[in-house]
Amino acid sequence: MNLEFLKAFIVGGLICAIGQVLIDKTKLTPARILVIFVTSGVILTAIGLYEPIVKFGGAGATIPLTGFGYSLAKGAMKGVEESGLLGAFTGGISGTAGGIAGAVLFGYLIALIFSPKAK
Repeated sequence: MNLEFLKAFIVGGLICAIGQVLIDKTKLTPARILVIFVTSGVILTAIGLYEPIVKFGGAGATIPLTGFGYSLAKGAMKGVEESGLLGAFTGGISGTAGGIAGAVLFGYLIALIFSPKAK
């Protein structure tokens, strides 16, 4: 058994378990929980705490919503290094553009295939 898979499962599982506890034990809406996770990823990256989690957990840390916040923060930091203050605004979008484009494309394709219905 590959230890990387186990680490990713543990880290990703803990992040998802935190989300499930928030859903079950609070009155937070899923949208607010989404914002909390993305913002947490940005803040933890900015103070240097999320990078060790990513190095340990790999995809288990980069795939959940906190990983999106991590990508935004890393892109913004890289943008500042390359372009100064303007890079703080453009770097995050550049760092996450591939993921956003993929989500939009595959969401559209799945909607075409499965004919979504309003609730």
